[in-house]
This record gives sequence, C-alpha cells and structure tokens, in this order.
Amino acid sequence: MHFTEPLVLQSGASIANYTLVYETYGELNADRSNAVLICHALNASHHVAGLYEGDPRSTGWWDNMVGPGKAVDTDRFFVIGVNNLGSCFGSTGPMNTNPETGKPYGADFPVLTVEDWVNAQARLADVLGIEKFAAVMGGSLGGMQALAWSMQYPDRVRHAVVIASTARLSAQNIAFNDVARQAILSDPDFHGGDFYAYGVVPKNGLRVARMIGHITYLSNDDMSEKFGRELRSGEYKFGYGVEFEIESYLHYQGEKFSAYFDANTYLLITRALDYFDPAAQYGGDLDKALAGTRAQYLLVSFTTDWRFSPECSRAIVRSLISNGRQVTYAEIDAPHGHDAFLLDDERYHEVVRAYYERIWHEIGKDGRS
Repeated sequence: MHFTEPLVLQSGASIANYTLVYETYGELNADRSNAVLICHALNASHHVAGLYEGDPRSTGWWDNMVGPGKAVDTDRFFVIGVNNLGSCFGSTGPMNTNPETGKPYGADFPVLTVEDWVNAQARLADVLGIEKFAAVMGGSLGGMQALAWSMQYPDRVRHAVVIASTARLSAQNIAFNDVARQAILSDPDFHGGDFYAYGVVPKNGLRVARMIGHITYLSNDDMSEKFGRELRSGEYKFGYGVEFEIESYLHYQGEKFSAYFDANTYLLITRALDYFDPAAQYGGDLDKALAGTRAQYLLVSFTTDWRFSPECSRAIVRSLISNGRQVTYAEIDAPHGHDAFLLDDERYHEVVRAYYERIWHEIGKDGRS
C-alpha cells in the first residue's frame, strides 16, 4: 500500500511517498469486526504465518500461533501483518531511494518511534476499512505497539494482547542496545550509514550486534542446558578462535543475521525501543498514561525472561487495574527466556487460545444484538 500524504513523526520530521507491505490471512467478515492486527518485533516482518509457494524454508515467524485451527484461528479471524516503516523487508526504509535525492535514504532516514509505527498502521487500517480491531497483538517490541494502540486509538481496539513486553526499557536494556549500535557504528564499512554507495555491508558490526542481542533473548538455564561448557573439539586449543559450542552458536546466529538484515534498520528499531515510555509525559505515572484506554487486555510474561521480566508486565497490569480495565494476566514458568514468546509452550498457547475463544464469542454476541 502506497501513501503520498506526509506522515508527521514524533521527532517533528515527516515522511511522504512511503510504502507499507502487509499480508492478510483469513477473511474479513461482513461487519468487519473480526480483524486482528499482529505487530512484529525487531527482526521480524509482515510474514506472520504460512509458507510462500515454492519456498519450504519460508515459514512465518509466528506460524505456530497464527493459522487455521491455531490459537489465533484464521478460520475465524482476519489477521493482518504489517512490515513497519523503516524496516528492510519491503516497507520504505533506509535502503530505499529518497525521492528528493535519487539515492538511498541511508543515514537521512528519520528516526522513528513506536507511536509513529502505530500511526502508520492506523492509516493502513483506514484504507482497508477497519474501524475497530477485535484485537491488536504483539510480543516484545510488538507488545509495545499493541499497548500503544490501546492508548493512541482507544476506540479502535477491543482487546490488546501484550506478550513478553514492557511499558519502558530498563537502563540495562538501553545499555545493551547501545553496545549493539556501537558495534555497527564503529564498523569501518558502515560509512556513516551510507554504505550502500560503497557496495559494502557492515557485516562485522551486524554480527556482533546480533550476538549481543541473542545473549539477552536466552535464559541462563536454557543456555546451560543447550550448550553448557561443551567444547567443539573436546579439548582446549589455547587460542582465541571459536572453541565452545555456545561461541559457535552465537557466531552462526550473527553470520546469518548479517546476511539479511540492514544495519540502519537495526539502529532505527533499537532506538525506537529505547524511546518508548508513554508515562514520561505524565511525570512517570503509568496510571495516568493508561487512564484513557478502553480496551480489555491479555498480558503474558515468562519467568526466565530477564530482558522483559514478569515485573514489567505486572507493572502494566497494576496500572490497568487501577484504571478499572478488565485484565487477564498469565505468568508462564518456562525455561527459554525472552524467546519463549516465539516457542511452543503448551500452557502459553492454551492461554492465548482461550482468550481468542472469548473474543470470538464476543464478536458473535455483538453481531446478533
């Protein structure tokens, strides 16, 4: 979907003539009441579920959650996945040509916020004729977007499903993001963000950034169980190459990431994570920030998620309850750390399934009244 009208951003900058790439699953019902928006996290995209024809490796990033008969049942719901502005998977971003210069945006692409993404998504919903979503759902950074939707467009969200997320990053989280960005910014091939003109990619910086991030997505227990102190060759080599299995795994993840992700997009998205703090304009009072919400909520956290800990979700729950909102909260005892929101824990999926069953019955009841 192409948009010509400028989108005014929180920074005061604006962007016009941009494109949002999206995918839909299922069918929109007659009264357009069964639409569900799925918001993606850092390195995901609009491709939420299913396979692309002819590509058996193209499984959607939340395929275990979304699809026919799954927790978010596309036999019932019309699900929309949108690739956020600034990403590198089809929507307009730093890799694309700036119409004012005829060259890639690169470092000139404006800094974005979670709120900017929500406003862009709302424009897409307008064109699709969806006045109100049955649910807006996301995990991690996607959960921030779901929460922001319920604040920015309270009359357009029936339910907000916020998984493994937070209302603001901790100082430790901001620190990890900055170290990852510095790895990219200090890569000689970055060229101040304009590396496209040089025909290079700051792969070393991207590798290190991904390795840092991946450490934070796993729990210590999960890492210990999967890798422990296992050596690749069974003995020390007394050097500085890859010797431990955990090192091999991180190097593999970094190499894979550097082959498909854009460095400028990584900077943009991690900065958007840092900036998200809806309570800031209310003196840090989250109760006041959520006072205008009208949605019902499902929040899910995972006990070993130390990046977005259960306490982050509980803080949101407390503020919602203080405002008289209807809230369901599940804290899942799972060993997988932050990545648990992408995995197949049966208890977690059953919580989501039961919640969407309730949404489905609400839609049916409203449709009959």
